Amino acid sequence: MPGDATRLRTAVEFVREQDTAGLLSLLLPGLDGVELRALVDRCRFAHAALLVFPPDPQALHAVLTDCGLAADAPSLPSVVVRDRLATRHTRDAAQLEVRILRPAVTGPDGEHRTVEVFSLTVPPGSPLADIAEHERALQHEAHLAFEVVRPDPLVLRGLCAVFARHGAIPDGGGYNPHEDGTVFYFAAPADSKAGYQRVELYAHGDHRDVFAAHLDEHRARQPAEALLRLMTGAWTTQALAAFAQLRVPDAMDTDRGVGVEALAQVVGAGSMNLATLLRYLTMLGVVTEDADGFRLSGLGALLRADVPGSMRPLALMYGGPFYQSFAGLGHTVRTGQVAFDHYFGENHFDYFARHPELAELFDQSMAAGSRMFEPLPVHPVVLAANQAPTPRTVVDVAGGNGELLGRILAAHPGLRGVLLERPHVIEAARQLLDAGGYGDRCTYQAGDFSDVPPGGDIYILSRVLHDWDDERCREILRHISHAMPAHADLLIVERVLPADGSASLATSWDLHMMCNVGGRERRADHYAQLLGDAQLTLVGSSPLPLDGSVLHARK
Repeated sequence: MPGDATRLRTAVEFVREQDTAGLLSLLLPGLDGVELRALVDRCRFAHAALLVFPPDPQALHAVLTDCGLAADAPSLPSVVVRDRLATRHTRDAAQLEVRILRPAVTGPDGEHRTVEVFSLTVPPGSPLADIAEHERALQHEAHLAFEVVRPDPLVLRGLCAVFARHGAIPDGGGYNPHEDGTVFYFAAPADSKAGYQRVELYAHGDHRDVFAAHLDEHRARQPAEALLRLMTGAWTTQALAAFAQLRVPDAMDTDRGVGVEALAQVVGAGSMNLATLLRYLTMLGVVTEDADGFRLSGLGALLRADVPGSMRPLALMYGGPFYQSFAGLGHTVRTGQVAFDHYFGENHFDYFARHPELAELFDQSMAAGSRMFEPLPVHPVVLAANQAPTPRTVVDVAGGNGELLGRILAAHPGLRGVLLERPHVIEAARQLLDAGGYGDRCTYQAGDFSDVPPGGDIYILSRVLHDWDDERCREILRHISHAMPAHADLLIVERVLPADGSASLATSWDLHMMCNVGGRERRADHYAQLLGDAQLTLVGSSPLPLDGSVLHARK
């Protein structure tokens, strides 16, 4: 590997000689003094990187020693470079065992720095030889790196914005769970004089939320790749559904890795196939891989069956009947007929009623979105009712298994509850409320929307109206309006379409409701009109988690 050795020596000398301010000035020639000082305060030159292809570990050890570097520096797997190579050369990432070594180098004034050496072993005659030849010639992975000091989302967004403003082009990156660090790659500006074509911002910790925006910028410049990723969204849905269906999350741990063979034996799966699924889920951040095997991330832990707020039922529902009916989305757009009705021969409420296991799963999936409810017990209307001199009653119309009503009763022992639901749902609600210790303050009424009980103080309609067309919504609201005393309040929980067209989960759910139930999400002014038709007035709204909103209406 003589060519690799020469490149490594050059990188070592570069790291020893450069200072942060001077290098930033070379890298981004348009920086003014204020911007340069701000960058120097927030990041420091950390390393230069290159990718080498030793024929065996002993050859790499010899080259490192010859360059005066610690040859026994520990190595870690490189998720980011491995995946970039796999994409660039259309290879299976599992065949590319890229390692990272970071031998120390001393910079000016004794600064601690490193040379980042990515290593992919390519023995003579290896099928990877063409990759090595291509990468040596074009140096895709050679880059400069600046480590962000005390990273937080605001600082990271600001740094990315400054780099982009001076011509650096977002070029991917990612989160490496093996070292708990997030990488933001850029292509260097065309007028850069730093001698490297790529630059990295490195932030310790998991900053995938900020990285998502960086990645959007990268994909916008690579439309074919972006479109291909969008087309494979169905694979993600089914991967999560299979992961949940096989109960793999329940066999995993968030604190330590579990080997694939052991997992496969517990869940009754083929070890090779399970490994393929887990690698895909690693890319999504649902699991992470360490020396012991795979472990659950905080994201993946939400798919365990035994955790509060488990999203396993949602994964099974979206990967099951709703996934099947979405194949008919084109039919819905073309004809206006609901795809679920077209596929299954009847609407989803009637279909689920005839399949009790699906009805139970649907109710569980509705409860899985219960994080949306968290602020409702402290809504001003609920707080005022709790402070009233006489007990007040909360009527939850079509309240499912009682999850929301239970939260309110748990927070306010002075309130009473009434749950209106279908007969087969009431028993599940009764068990949940009894288990919480507030079932004795709740009564149950089996029926439909025409049976809304009169005399309540607060009426709640949570994620109901989006199931129906406008005429049915008016009918539901008129039944509630007729039952409400003059002083009563109505709280409506829905995802509200943004008036300015900004990104929102409501837009996704609008498509889902159209395809699967014939309903829709609506803007706030649309809800105001429907309420007005039922002699009700929208008096306010406030945001909820998961892009939800609570609309407050009165007579």
